[in-house]
Amino acid sequence: MIVSECRPDDVSELLASAAALFAEDGGSHDPFMDTGWPAREGQAYYAGLVEDPQCLCLLADGGAGHLIGRLRRPDPLRPDAVTAVLESMRVAPERRREGVGGALVDRFLDWARAHGANEMTVQAYAQNAGAFAFYRAHGFRPFLVALTRT
Repeated sequence: MIVSECRPDDVSELLASAAALFAEDGGSHDPFMDTGWPAREGQAYYAGLVEDPQCLCLLADGGAGHLIGRLRRPDPLRPDAVTAVLESMRVAPERRREGVGGALVDRFLDWARAHGANEMTVQAYAQNAGAFAFYRAHGFRPFLVALTRT
């Protein structure tokens, strides 16, 4: 399993994986998700992330998946928390249960710690039991819960 940091010429592959995540996850769990956003805005957005030193963009070999992490700005209400956010992650369905997700998360955690993070966060849709189980298995625990009424 090869996990590498994205270079500018990898943006199209990153965008393809992110667009699939929008369709698979957001599209099935959020009735308001604009699944067309990646096609309209994604190229510039992801190109900017790849160039941003406060962001980590990873690709797993052979189109197996991606991970996007970023350092959060300091929060004056929680001055001792240095937070890294796992913003986006997808493993291609045919590559799940092969260790791809674990390799991506391990690389993110190493990067976060190397950048001084003492708190790593991720959000998942409440209905996505598989994501919850995966993240729990990698040491993430519930901290805040957002309740929504539509």
